[in-house]
Amino acid sequence: MGQKTISYQVNDRKLNASLFLPFVDQIWSGDYDASQTEEALSKTWNITAYDDDVLVGCLRILTDGYFFGTITELLVLPEYRNQGIGSRLLSLARENTPTMLYFGAKPGAEAFYEKNGCQKSLPSYLIEKKRPAQSSKRLEIAAEHAAAESGKSGGSKSSFENGDRR
Repeated sequence: MGQKTISYQVNDRKLNASLFLPFVDQIWSGDYDASQTEEALSKTWNITAYDDDVLVGCLRILTDGYFFGTITELLVLPEYRNQGIGSRLLSLARENTPTMLYFGAKPGAEAFYEKNGCQKSLPSYLIEKKRPAQSSKRLEIAAEHAAAESGKSGGSKSSFENGDRR
């Protein structure tokens, strides 16, 4: 087998729940609703990485197109991490977004973002939304990070689950 060729799509309109859910479930396993996922994907600007037809990385941006943009997540499949995919997705976001981007980083992921030219900014906060019993693992992870952060003093690490998904 030769070296993998990863292709990237900026504002990937073909990204849908049937592609995204099997991908995200390998990173954040959960009971995700396909129609709600489809709606969520339609509201974000999606930059994707594919190995042939397999989705291996995704960076999603929620933006008003003028004042504000936030990276909702940067995800790379575990077996594709440390190959520059997360860095390339972040670079494509920087090159193509119409706004500044704000986002939180999982504690421990700060070095990844700093090596990619991101600057520390304001700390972030979480307003937890109570969900039905089928709530995703993502909310549990975000709550764990928020609890861990509240026990620390100083620093500006975020409690928002956005994490290092190289």
